[in-house]
Amino acid sequence: MRILVTGANGFVGKNLVANLKNIKDGKNRTTNLNIAEVYSYDKDSTVEDLEYYCKNCDFVFNLAGVNRPENDKEFMEGNFGFASTLLDTLKKFDNKATVMLSSSIQATLIGRYADSDYGKSKLAGENLFFDYAKETGTKVLVYRFANLFGKWCRPNYNSVVATFCNNYANDLPIQINDPSVELELVYIDDLLEEMILALTGKEHHCEYEGVTPIAVDNGKYCYVPVSHKVTLQKIVDLLEEFKNQPQTGMIPSIPPHSFAKKLYSTYLSYLPKEKIAYDLKMNVDSRGSFTELLKTFDRGQFSVNISKPGITKGEHWHNTKWEFFIVVSGHARIQERRIDSDEIIEFDVNGEQIQAVHMLPGYTHNIINLSQTENLVTLMWANEQFDSNRPDTFSLKVKE
Repeated sequence: MRILVTGANGFVGKNLVANLKNIKDGKNRTTNLNIAEVYSYDKDSTVEDLEYYCKNCDFVFNLAGVNRPENDKEFMEGNFGFASTLLDTLKKFDNKATVMLSSSIQATLIGRYADSDYGKSKLAGENLFFDYAKETGTKVLVYRFANLFGKWCRPNYNSVVATFCNNYANDLPIQINDPSVELELVYIDDLLEEMILALTGKEHHCEYEGVTPIAVDNGKYCYVPVSHKVTLQKIVDLLEEFKNQPQTGMIPSIPPHSFAKKLYSTYLSYLPKEKIAYDLKMNVDSRGSFTELLKTFDRGQFSVNISKPGITKGEHWHNTKWEFFIVVSGHARIQERRIDSDEIIEFDVNGEQIQAVHMLPGYTHNIINLSQTENLVTLMWANEQFDSNRPDTFSLKVKE
Protein backbone atom coordinates (compact mmCIF):
# COMPACT_ATOMS: atom_id res chain seq x y z
CA MET A 1 0.00 0.00 0.00
CA ARG A 2 1.22 3.49 -0.93
CA ILE A 3 -0.12 6.24 1.30
CA LEU A 4 -0.31 9.98 0.66
CA VAL A 5 -0.40 12.33 3.64
CA THR A 6 -1.13 15.98 2.88
CA GLY A 7 -0.32 18.54 5.57
CA ALA A 8 2.52 16.20 6.52
CA ASN A 9 4.40 18.86 8.50
CA GLY A 10 1.47 19.73 10.72
CA PHE A 11 0.73 18.38 14.18
CA VAL A 12 -1.33 15.38 13.07
CA GLY A 13 0.70 14.92 9.90
CA LYS A 14 4.05 14.60 11.68
CA ASN A 15 2.68 12.04 14.11
CA LEU A 16 0.90 10.08 11.39
CA VAL A 17 3.87 10.01 9.01
CA ALA A 18 6.24 8.89 11.79
CA ASN A 19 3.95 6.03 12.74
CA LEU A 20 3.24 4.98 9.17
CA LYS A 21 7.00 4.79 8.61
CA ASN A 22 7.32 2.61 11.72
CA ILE A 23 4.86 0.20 10.11
CA LYS A 24 6.60 0.42 6.73
CA ASP A 25 9.98 -0.35 8.32
CA GLY A 26 8.65 -3.27 10.37
CA LYS A 27 9.14 -1.50 13.71
CA ASN A 28 5.47 -1.65 14.73
CA ARG A 29 4.62 -5.22 15.64
CA THR A 30 0.96 -4.55 16.44
CA THR A 31 -0.18 -4.65 12.81
CA ASN A 32 0.41 -6.75 9.71
CA LEU A 33 -0.33 -3.82 7.41
CA ASN A 34 1.96 -3.79 4.38
CA ILE A 35 3.05 -0.25 3.53
CA ALA A 36 5.32 0.18 0.55
CA GLU A 37 5.63 3.99 0.47
CA VAL A 38 4.61 7.02 2.51
CA TYR A 39 4.27 10.18 0.41
CA SER A 40 4.58 13.39 2.46
CA TYR A 41 3.02 16.49 0.89
CA ASP A 42 3.12 19.97 2.42
CA LYS A 43 3.52 23.63 1.52
CA ASP A 44 7.04 23.21 0.18
CA SER A 45 6.00 20.37 -2.14
CA THR A 46 5.59 20.99 -5.86
CA VAL A 47 2.74 20.49 -8.29
CA GLU A 48 4.80 17.70 -9.82
CA ASP A 49 5.05 16.05 -6.40
CA LEU A 50 1.28 16.15 -5.97
CA GLU A 51 0.68 14.71 -9.42
CA TYR A 52 3.13 11.85 -8.83
CA TYR A 53 1.61 11.06 -5.45
CA CYS A 54 -1.96 11.22 -6.72
CA LYS A 55 -1.11 8.98 -9.65
CA ASN A 56 0.45 6.27 -7.50
CA CYS A 57 -1.19 6.34 -4.06
CA ASP A 58 -3.66 3.76 -2.73
CA PHE A 59 -4.97 5.82 0.21
CA VAL A 60 -5.03 9.54 0.99
CA PHE A 61 -5.03 11.24 4.39
CA ASN A 62 -5.95 14.85 3.61
CA LEU A 63 -4.77 16.76 6.68
CA ALA A 64 -3.84 19.96 4.85
CA GLY A 65 -5.69 23.06 5.94
CA VAL A 66 -5.57 26.56 7.36
CA ASN A 67 -6.24 27.22 11.05
CA ARG A 68 -4.95 30.72 11.74
CA PRO A 69 -4.87 32.78 8.52
CA GLU A 70 -4.16 36.51 8.32
CA ASN A 71 -7.70 37.10 7.07
CA ASP A 72 -10.86 35.01 7.11
CA LYS A 73 -11.10 34.53 3.34
CA GLU A 74 -7.95 32.41 3.53
CA PHE A 75 -10.00 29.78 5.38
CA MET A 76 -11.93 29.02 2.22
CA GLU A 77 -8.86 29.23 0.01
CA GLY A 78 -6.76 26.97 2.22
CA ASN A 79 -9.37 24.44 3.33
CA PHE A 80 -11.73 24.27 0.35
CA GLY A 81 -9.29 25.33 -2.36
CA PHE A 82 -6.63 22.71 -1.77
CA ALA A 83 -9.23 19.97 -1.24
CA SER A 84 -10.59 20.79 -4.68
CA THR A 85 -7.10 20.67 -6.21
CA LEU A 86 -6.39 17.32 -4.55
CA LEU A 87 -9.59 15.72 -5.80
CA ASP A 88 -9.15 17.13 -9.31
CA THR A 89 -5.65 15.64 -9.43
CA LEU A 90 -6.90 12.25 -8.33
CA LYS A 91 -9.60 12.41 -11.02
CA LYS A 92 -6.97 13.38 -13.61
CA PHE A 93 -5.33 10.01 -13.11
CA ASP A 94 -8.61 8.15 -12.55
CA ASN A 95 -7.29 7.13 -9.13
CA LYS A 96 -10.13 5.95 -6.90
CA ALA A 97 -8.04 5.55 -3.77
CA THR A 98 -9.94 5.98 -0.51
CA VAL A 99 -9.68 9.57 0.70
CA MET A 100 -9.88 10.67 4.33
CA LEU A 101 -10.75 14.29 5.11
CA SER A 102 -9.70 16.03 8.30
CA SER A 103 -12.66 18.27 9.10
CA SER A 104 -13.69 19.92 12.35
CA ILE A 105 -16.58 19.84 14.79
CA GLN A 106 -16.94 23.52 13.90
CA ALA A 107 -18.41 22.38 10.58
CA THR A 108 -21.66 21.69 12.48
CA LEU A 109 -22.13 25.51 12.62
CA ILE A 110 -24.04 24.99 15.88
CA GLY A 111 -23.93 27.11 19.02
CA ARG A 112 -20.65 29.01 19.42
CA TYR A 113 -19.61 27.71 15.99
CA ALA A 114 -22.63 29.24 14.20
CA ASP A 115 -20.71 32.15 12.65
CA SER A 116 -17.37 30.41 12.29
CA ASP A 117 -15.68 31.16 8.97
CA TYR A 118 -13.37 28.26 9.72
CA GLY A 119 -16.40 26.00 10.23
CA LYS A 120 -17.96 27.21 6.99
CA SER A 121 -14.78 26.39 5.05
CA LYS A 122 -14.66 22.93 6.64
CA LEU A 123 -18.33 22.28 5.80
CA ALA A 124 -17.69 23.32 2.21
CA GLY A 125 -14.80 20.86 2.10
CA GLU A 126 -17.02 18.08 3.47
CA ASN A 127 -19.67 18.70 0.82
CA LEU A 128 -16.99 18.71 -1.85
CA PHE A 129 -15.78 15.29 -0.71
CA PHE A 130 -19.29 13.84 -0.50
CA ASP A 131 -20.02 15.09 -4.02
CA TYR A 132 -16.75 13.55 -5.19
CA ALA A 133 -17.79 10.21 -3.70
CA LYS A 134 -21.12 10.33 -5.54
CA GLU A 135 -19.48 11.31 -8.80
CA THR A 136 -16.66 8.79 -8.83
CA GLY A 137 -17.88 5.99 -6.54
CA THR A 138 -14.78 6.50 -4.42
CA LYS A 139 -14.86 5.73 -0.69
CA VAL A 140 -14.60 8.93 1.35
CA LEU A 141 -14.05 9.14 5.12
CA VAL A 142 -14.94 12.47 6.72
CA TYR A 143 -13.74 12.98 10.29
CA ARG A 144 -14.92 15.95 12.34
CA PHE A 145 -12.17 16.35 14.92
CA ALA A 146 -12.76 17.96 18.27
CA ASN A 147 -9.90 19.55 20.23
CA LEU A 148 -6.71 17.55 19.63
CA PHE A 149 -3.68 17.34 21.92
CA GLY A 150 -0.40 15.48 22.19
CA LYS A 151 3.32 15.79 21.48
CA TRP A 152 4.45 18.24 18.79
CA CYS A 153 1.23 20.27 18.91
CA ARG A 154 2.02 23.93 18.35
CA PRO A 155 1.36 26.18 21.38
CA ASN A 156 -0.40 29.54 21.05
CA TYR A 157 -2.01 28.34 17.85
CA ASN A 158 -5.21 26.31 18.03
CA SER A 159 -4.83 24.04 21.10
CA VAL A 160 -5.33 25.33 24.62
CA VAL A 161 -3.78 22.11 25.96
CA ALA A 162 -0.60 22.72 23.96
CA THR A 163 -0.46 26.30 25.20
CA PHE A 164 -1.00 25.35 28.83
CA CYS A 165 1.56 22.50 28.67
CA ASN A 166 4.14 24.74 27.03
CA ASN A 167 3.60 27.56 29.50
CA TYR A 168 3.73 25.37 32.59
CA ALA A 169 6.85 23.62 31.32
CA ASN A 170 8.57 26.95 30.62
CA ASP A 171 7.33 28.90 33.66
CA LEU A 172 5.11 31.20 31.61
CA PRO A 173 1.74 32.55 32.80
CA ILE A 174 -1.59 31.21 31.58
CA GLN A 175 -4.93 32.95 31.34
CA ILE A 176 -8.29 31.36 32.15
CA ASN A 177 -11.50 33.35 31.95
CA ASP A 178 -13.81 30.54 33.05
CA PRO A 179 -12.19 27.47 34.69
CA SER A 180 -15.49 25.55 34.53
CA VAL A 181 -15.47 25.44 30.71
CA GLU A 182 -15.50 21.80 29.59
CA LEU A 183 -13.62 20.66 26.51
CA GLU A 184 -13.94 17.45 24.54
CA LEU A 185 -10.38 16.35 23.84
CA VAL A 186 -8.93 13.69 21.55
CA TYR A 187 -5.38 12.43 22.17
CA ILE A 188 -3.06 12.08 19.20
CA ASP A 189 -2.31 8.38 19.79
CA ASP A 190 -6.04 7.55 19.93
CA LEU A 191 -6.48 9.43 16.66
CA LEU A 192 -3.57 7.54 15.09
CA GLU A 193 -5.07 4.21 16.16
CA GLU A 194 -8.26 5.17 14.37
CA MET A 195 -6.31 6.24 11.26
CA ILE A 196 -4.60 2.84 11.11
CA LEU A 197 -8.01 1.15 11.42
CA ALA A 198 -9.23 3.30 8.53
CA LEU A 199 -6.42 1.92 6.36
CA THR A 200 -7.82 -1.57 6.92
CA GLY A 201 -11.47 -0.60 6.37
CA LYS A 202 -12.32 -0.80 10.08
CA GLU A 203 -13.00 2.88 10.71
CA HIS A 204 -15.75 3.95 13.14
CA HIS A 205 -18.83 5.59 11.60
CA CYS A 206 -21.34 7.95 13.16
CA GLU A 207 -24.07 10.51 12.70
CA TYR A 208 -24.28 13.78 14.62
CA GLU A 209 -26.77 15.04 17.15
CA GLY A 210 -25.62 18.62 17.42
CA VAL A 211 -21.90 18.36 18.10
CA THR A 212 -22.14 14.86 19.57
CA PRO A 213 -21.17 11.86 17.42
CA ILE A 214 -23.57 8.91 17.71
CA ALA A 215 -22.15 5.57 16.66
CA VAL A 216 -23.91 4.23 13.54
CA ASP A 217 -22.45 1.38 11.51
CA ASN A 218 -23.15 3.00 8.16
CA GLY A 219 -23.06 6.62 9.33
CA LYS A 220 -22.20 9.42 6.96
CA TYR A 221 -19.28 10.59 9.09
CA CYS A 222 -16.36 8.94 10.88
CA TYR A 223 -15.05 9.65 14.37
CA VAL A 224 -12.44 8.71 16.96
CA PRO A 225 -14.36 6.66 19.56
CA VAL A 226 -12.05 7.59 22.47
CA SER A 227 -12.31 11.14 23.80
CA HIS A 228 -12.17 12.93 27.16
CA LYS A 229 -14.43 15.65 28.55
CA VAL A 230 -12.35 17.75 30.91
CA THR A 231 -12.68 21.21 32.46
CA LEU A 232 -9.98 23.82 32.16
CA GLN A 233 -9.62 23.69 35.94
CA LYS A 234 -8.90 19.95 35.85
CA ILE A 235 -6.23 20.47 33.21
CA VAL A 236 -4.56 23.15 35.32
CA ASP A 237 -4.74 21.05 38.50
CA LEU A 238 -3.02 18.15 36.76
CA LEU A 239 -0.35 20.37 35.24
CA GLU A 240 0.41 21.77 38.69
CA GLU A 241 1.07 18.22 39.91
CA PHE A 242 3.25 17.42 36.93
CA LYS A 243 5.28 20.61 37.31
CA ASN A 244 5.88 19.99 41.02
CA GLN A 245 6.91 16.34 40.61
CA PRO A 246 10.68 16.97 40.69
CA GLN A 247 10.27 18.76 44.04
CA THR A 248 7.73 16.38 45.64
CA GLY A 249 9.01 13.15 44.12
CA MET A 250 5.33 12.23 43.75
CA ILE A 251 4.12 10.47 40.62
CA PRO A 252 0.48 11.50 40.07
CA SER A 253 -2.19 8.88 39.54
CA ILE A 254 -2.06 7.98 35.84
CA PRO A 255 -4.28 4.90 35.28
CA PRO A 256 -4.13 3.14 31.91
CA HIS A 257 -5.96 5.01 29.11
CA SER A 258 -6.75 7.94 31.45
CA PHE A 259 -6.68 11.58 30.42
CA ALA A 260 -4.08 12.22 33.14
CA LYS A 261 -1.70 9.66 31.62
CA LYS A 262 -2.02 11.21 28.16
CA LEU A 263 -1.69 14.77 29.46
CA TYR A 264 1.45 13.90 31.43
CA SER A 265 3.14 12.54 28.29
CA THR A 266 2.07 15.68 26.43
CA TYR A 267 3.39 17.99 29.16
CA LEU A 268 6.79 16.28 29.22
CA SER A 269 7.21 16.83 25.48
CA TYR A 270 7.39 20.61 26.13
CA LEU A 271 10.11 20.52 28.82
CA PRO A 272 13.14 22.69 28.05
CA LYS A 273 16.58 21.07 28.23
CA GLU A 274 17.37 22.48 31.68
CA LYS A 275 14.34 20.73 33.20
CA ILE A 276 14.78 17.28 31.67
CA ALA A 277 17.25 16.24 34.39
CA TYR A 278 17.10 17.24 38.06
CA ASP A 279 19.05 16.45 41.21
CA LEU A 280 17.77 14.09 43.91
CA LYS A 281 18.45 14.57 47.62
CA MET A 282 21.08 12.03 48.68
CA ASN A 283 21.41 11.14 52.36
CA VAL A 284 25.13 10.43 52.65
CA ASP A 285 27.15 9.12 55.60
CA SER A 286 30.25 7.01 56.25
CA ARG A 287 28.33 3.82 55.31
CA GLY A 288 27.24 5.01 51.87
CA SER A 289 24.02 6.75 50.81
CA PHE A 290 20.25 6.42 50.69
CA THR A 291 18.16 8.31 48.11
CA GLU A 292 14.39 8.44 47.66
CA LEU A 293 13.62 8.16 43.95
CA LEU A 294 9.86 8.26 43.37
CA LYS A 295 6.73 8.30 45.52
CA THR A 296 3.14 7.35 44.72
CA PHE A 297 -0.16 8.04 46.47
CA ASP A 298 -1.15 4.40 46.94
CA ARG A 299 1.69 2.24 45.58
CA GLY A 300 4.48 3.10 47.99
CA GLN A 301 7.84 4.60 47.11
CA PHE A 302 11.12 3.66 45.40
CA SER A 303 14.59 4.34 46.77
CA VAL A 304 18.18 3.37 46.04
CA ASN A 305 20.65 2.34 48.71
CA ILE A 306 24.43 2.31 48.23
CA SER A 307 26.51 0.44 50.82
CA LYS A 308 30.28 0.74 50.98
CA PRO A 309 32.43 -2.43 51.11
CA GLY A 310 31.86 -4.57 54.20
CA ILE A 311 29.01 -2.38 55.50
CA THR A 312 25.84 -3.75 57.14
CA LYS A 313 22.66 -1.66 56.92
CA GLY A 314 19.15 -2.10 58.26
CA GLU A 315 18.93 -3.91 61.62
CA HIS A 316 15.32 -2.85 62.18
CA TRP A 317 11.77 -4.13 61.82
CA HIS A 318 8.29 -2.82 60.98
CA ASN A 319 4.73 -3.53 62.14
CA THR A 320 2.92 -2.99 58.84
CA LYS A 321 5.46 -1.61 56.43
CA TRP A 322 7.13 -4.12 54.12
CA GLU A 323 9.74 -3.78 51.41
CA PHE A 324 11.42 -5.34 48.42
CA PHE A 325 15.22 -5.35 48.35
CA ILE A 326 16.57 -5.78 44.81
CA VAL A 327 20.35 -5.88 44.48
CA VAL A 328 21.33 -4.59 41.04
CA SER A 329 25.12 -4.37 41.51
CA GLY A 330 27.44 -6.14 43.91
CA HIS A 331 27.17 -9.17 46.20
CA ALA A 332 25.10 -9.12 49.41
CA ARG A 333 23.68 -11.25 52.16
CA ILE A 334 20.19 -10.40 53.40
CA GLN A 335 19.21 -11.69 56.83
CA GLU A 336 15.74 -11.73 58.39
CA ARG A 337 14.48 -12.92 61.76
CA ARG A 338 10.99 -12.88 63.18
CA ILE A 339 11.38 -10.82 66.35
CA ASP A 340 9.92 -13.55 68.62
CA SER A 341 12.16 -16.25 67.13
CA ASP A 342 15.85 -17.19 67.03
CA GLU A 343 15.65 -18.59 63.48
CA ILE A 344 17.52 -16.49 60.92
CA ILE A 345 16.63 -16.66 57.23
CA GLU A 346 19.48 -15.79 54.85
CA PHE A 347 19.60 -14.92 51.14
CA ASP A 348 22.80 -14.43 49.16
CA VAL A 349 22.01 -12.14 46.23
CA ASN A 350 23.97 -10.36 43.51
CA GLY A 351 23.60 -8.14 40.47
CA GLU A 352 24.38 -10.99 38.09
CA GLN A 353 21.11 -12.80 38.93
CA ILE A 354 18.67 -10.14 40.06
CA GLN A 355 16.08 -11.22 42.63
CA ALA A 356 13.41 -9.44 44.66
CA VAL A 357 13.51 -10.31 48.36
CA HIS A 358 10.57 -9.51 50.67
CA MET A 359 11.31 -7.75 53.97
CA LEU A 360 8.45 -9.20 55.99
CA PRO A 361 6.40 -7.29 58.59
CA GLY A 362 7.43 -8.29 62.11
CA TYR A 363 10.87 -9.49 60.92
CA THR A 364 14.01 -7.56 61.77
CA HIS A 365 16.28 -7.48 58.74
CA ASN A 366 19.61 -6.27 57.38
CA ILE A 367 21.67 -6.23 54.22
CA ILE A 368 25.43 -6.90 54.26
CA ASN A 369 27.84 -5.93 51.51
CA LEU A 370 30.00 -9.05 51.18
CA SER A 371 32.56 -7.33 48.96
CA GLN A 372 35.63 -5.69 50.48
CA THR A 373 36.31 -3.60 47.37
CA GLU A 374 33.04 -2.73 45.58
CA ASN A 375 29.95 -0.76 46.48
CA LEU A 376 26.62 -2.58 46.81
CA VAL A 377 23.69 -0.98 44.95
CA THR A 378 20.19 -1.97 46.04
CA LEU A 379 16.87 -0.79 44.63
CA MET A 380 14.29 -0.68 47.42
CA TRP A 381 10.53 -0.45 47.28
CA ALA A 382 8.37 0.18 50.37
CA ASN A 383 4.63 -0.30 50.42
CA GLU A 384 4.07 3.19 51.85
CA GLN A 385 5.70 6.58 51.80
CA PHE A 386 8.01 7.34 54.70
CA ASP A 387 6.20 9.40 57.35
CA SER A 388 8.57 10.94 59.88
CA ASN A 389 5.68 11.28 62.34
CA ARG A 390 4.83 7.57 62.03
CA PRO A 391 8.00 5.89 60.76
CA ASP A 392 6.99 2.33 61.81
CA THR A 393 10.70 1.50 62.09
CA PHE A 394 12.25 -0.03 65.24
CA SER A 395 15.92 -0.85 65.69
CA LEU A 396 16.78 -4.45 66.51
CA LYS A 397 19.80 -6.49 65.42
CA VAL A 398 19.15 -9.68 63.49
CA LYS A 399 21.95 -11.39 65.44
CA GLU A 400 21.89 -10.31 69.10
